[in-house]
Amino acid sequence: MARPAPDAPRPTAAAVLDEAARSLTPDTDANRLVSRIEAGAAPRAVFATFALEQHHVISADRLSFQHLARRADGDPPVADFFDLLAQGEALAMKQLAGLADACELTERQIAEYQPRPGCQAYPSYAARLALGGEPSDVAIALTANFAAWGGYCAVVEAAMRDHYAFPEEACQFFGFFAGPAPAVDEKARQAVQHGLDTGQARPATAHRYGRLLQAYELMFWNCVAE
Repeated sequence: MARPAPDAPRPTAAAVLDEAARSLTPDTDANRLVSRIEAGAAPRAVFATFALEQHHVISADRLSFQHLARRADGDPPVADFFDLLAQGEALAMKQLAGLADACELTERQIAEYQPRPGCQAYPSYAARLALGGEPSDVAIALTANFAAWGGYCAVVEAAMRDHYAFPEEACQFFGFFAGPAPAVDEKARQAVQHGLDTGQARPATAHRYGRLLQAYELMFWNCVAE
């Protein structure tokens, strides 16, 4: 009599997150704006547009993360992850003020600005995931996207000093996302491990979410460049 095949080992959260980040990494030349900023070839005006658009993105994403935290109320590790992300968006909004000031944007300009549809596709999709996506799957997708976002911010932060002579206060927004975030990484692992242990996480679905998030991320940057 043949012996039954041993059960396949369960994937760990670290392995699932590493695989998502690897497989969802955008092509290096897909972000046209960051490559131009890195070379000092983008007009300085793109930073004002970036600040105006991000004002709307951050506000929307914070609401999405708060909603995901409420939906995951019965799964504390997952709720804690989204609570931390919502707190991070509040901090990011404060950091964004330094960039807006350096671009000489007034409160009236910020309030009356009409955002570009292509720039707001990302937060719109994030809101859709907040309404109907399995929170642990959304955690996988977002964490993969954060890896790409952080890399872009690191390049822009360096270029702002090397090519655009922005003051330190203007660079802090990008530095906030470019630096390591061990607390976020740990909360992400805990959230995803909980999802795997409870059978709620479905990495294949998370990759579908992540692929679209990465596409909308690129759309944001390239739309700012237009």
